[in-house]
Amino acid sequence: MRICDLIKDQDTYQAELGHTVLEIVQAMVERNIGAVPVIHNGKLVGIFSERDLMKRVVAEGRDPRSTCLAEVMTDNPLTVTMNEDLENCMVLMRRNNFRHLPVCRDGQLIGVVSLRDILLHDLNEKDDEVRMMRAYIQSTPDA
Repeated sequence: MRICDLIKDQDTYQAELGHTVLEIVQAMVERNIGAVPVIHNGKLVGIFSERDLMKRVVAEGRDPRSTCLAEVMTDNPLTVTMNEDLENCMVLMRRNNFRHLPVCRDGQLIGVVSLRDILLHDLNEKDDEVRMMRAYIQSTPDA
């Protein structure tokens, strides 16, 4: 399966460089999301995650009301294309130790895929396989 299939109905929340940390964290809590892509002039320039919040805001004692995302986001995040397969995304996430991957086309943000999205998809596929196997076993006559 490719990323485009996983994010096709996604409504991706995004932030601008000038937003404050507090504004974005409130939006993250409200939407139950762990990372927000940061856009400038229509292009992806960064990503702000829960890890950025902890390392660059909380641990450094910054005031989230007056700290701009531009100061604490991860610059130039690794991205994938719409045609990337889920297995490659998992490898990238594991290798680079992050849980969110922006999906772009020509620098334009299309969506964000999370490790949770991929794991839930895999879990649903496994559930389907188990159901099919049970149906097969129950329909097979005893020898």
